[in-house]
Amino acid sequence: IAAGMGYTIRLRGSEQCVVCFFGDGAINEGAFHEALNVASLWDLPVVFVVENNMYGMGTSVERASAVTALHERGAAYNMAHLPCDGMDILKVRDTFADAFARARKEKKPTFVEVNTYRYRGHSMSDPAKYRTKEEVDKFRNERDPIEHIRKRLLDGKIIDEAGLKAI
Repeated sequence: IAAGMGYTIRLRGSEQCVVCFFGDGAINEGAFHEALNVASLWDLPVVFVVENNMYGMGTSVERASAVTALHERGAAYNMAHLPCDGMDILKVRDTFADAFARARKEKKPTFVEVNTYRYRGHSMSDPAKYRTKEEVDKFRNERDPIEHIRKRLLDGKIIDEAGLKAI
């Protein structure tokens, strides 16, 4: 669908771009490869975003993908591809600014791997027993994006506690 929308944008000559989000479990499906191929072949303004939270449903990326640096799959389709630290909001902003500029100005697709973490199971029926409490706690205590940006805002005196509470 994203490639089709990108094609429509190309035909109309618009400055728009399409952003297509999917999980790490979806990249081993044929539709993923077909979409990246046609987007690159036809120079479509699409930003493909895989949210790599390390587990497709309950299966680790290492057990499901021969190439675990998922963004590298973009190389097979001759498109810009890069990892992004999804736990750092400023890195996310910068990565997507570049990808959107490429799509809008150059009419080229980009494949971004957003490395992130989900603290709970995939759904309400998933008890997430495939990972340890220590792993979850490590991400929560050391890499939580909300706490990370909170600290940067406070340390940089961009906002105070009262301002954060108001938000």
